Amino acid sequence: MPAAPDHSLPETAPAAPPTPTSISTARLLAWLLVVGLFLAALWFFLLRNTQPEPPKGPNQWAAPVAVRVAPVTRHDFTVQAQSIGTVTPFNAVTVRSRVAGTLLKVHVTEGQSIKTGQLLAEIDSKPYEVALAQARGQQRQNQAQLKNARSELARYRQLFEQDSIARLQLERQEALVQQLEGTQLADQAQVDEAQLQLSYTRITAPISGQVGMRRVDAGNLIAANEADGLFTIVQTQPIHVLFTVPESQVAAVRAAQRGPKEGATVQAWDRDNRQLLATGALDSIDNQIDITTGTLRIKAQFGNTDDVLFPNQFVNIRLTLSTLNEATTIPSDAIQHGSQGSYVYVVDNGKSHVRVLELGPSSGGRTVVLKGLEGSSSVVLEGLDRLREGRSVIVVDESQSSTLDAATEAASTPAALSTNR
Repeated sequence: MPAAPDHSLPETAPAAPPTPTSISTARLLAWLLVVGLFLAALWFFLLRNTQPEPPKGPNQWAAPVAVRVAPVTRHDFTVQAQSIGTVTPFNAVTVRSRVAGTLLKVHVTEGQSIKTGQLLAEIDSKPYEVALAQARGQQRQNQAQLKNARSELARYRQLFEQDSIARLQLERQEALVQQLEGTQLADQAQVDEAQLQLSYTRITAPISGQVGMRRVDAGNLIAANEADGLFTIVQTQPIHVLFTVPESQVAAVRAAQRGPKEGATVQAWDRDNRQLLATGALDSIDNQIDITTGTLRIKAQFGNTDDVLFPNQFVNIRLTLSTLNEATTIPSDAIQHGSQGSYVYVVDNGKSHVRVLELGPSSGGRTVVLKGLEGSSSVVLEGLDRLREGRSVIVVDESQSSTLDAATEAASTPAALSTNR
């Protein structure tokens, strides 16, 4: 009997297990896919938005610049040396007692204005009155002895003429008289000294001025010539101001001092250099330059009748050195400095142009131009940071100077640019 056919599926060989190399490759591909997706998302949300947009319309950097100009003026220009100074009293005295004793009374108040010779204070005078009386008593005693010696000398001379006494006795009497005359001079000096010491008990003002703060009150026992003294007196009418100038200006200062007095004027301005306090005159200059600072000390005098200047006050000084007739001047703020030197911008036919300058002295916010502005009537004062050679400009008046940025922005619009073309 034949065998039945076998309909069962054939046996297959078991699959090989995955190798470690294939697993690592799959994981690497998966990580690369994740990183790629992350970078794509980062570019889409962040980096794409930071890309500069392409310029739209006309070039804004070629837009006209709104500027304000200032005129070039020609006038007499005063050359000044500027410095800082300190107000100093015309005279300053520390009032001290010349004698020791009890301070009985102070006759002035702090800050009071006084005159020369006015009584300031009194010292107890009783000890000095006693000393004066003693000196006068000794003087009178010696005067009596001198009178008696002179009488005896007269009698001795008569007797000597009569040949009744020896010459030696006469000469001794003459010597005694001379000795007593010398004693009389010493006694007078003692009396004068006692009177002088007594007068020192009344302290009077040596100068006119203002009384400072009192350092000793009445009732205190004071010594003679104490360092601190009773108080100080300062004279403020007139008053001095001390300041310095650099060595480079010494020649001009000396020339101003030798010139007419009304020419070498000195102005004192306040700390902020905004308000003129007083006008005075050059008084004196030092006889040598300070080698440590390279400056020369100068003293100016002010009348100060209104007491606007106060001792040790800080002031700004402007010393007039000379006057330039019909000088060309421009605002100092219009001047720029670069590799080619000092320069300004001028406007010609709606364009800005650079003018290199040769400058002179400066004062009061204006600078003298020696060369470089021939034929120019104005210079650019505001809007300088946007200018370059040949750039178009729009000149605005002073009332519109606060809106220069708005004017420049308006000139940068496409409509304005197309109109300017």
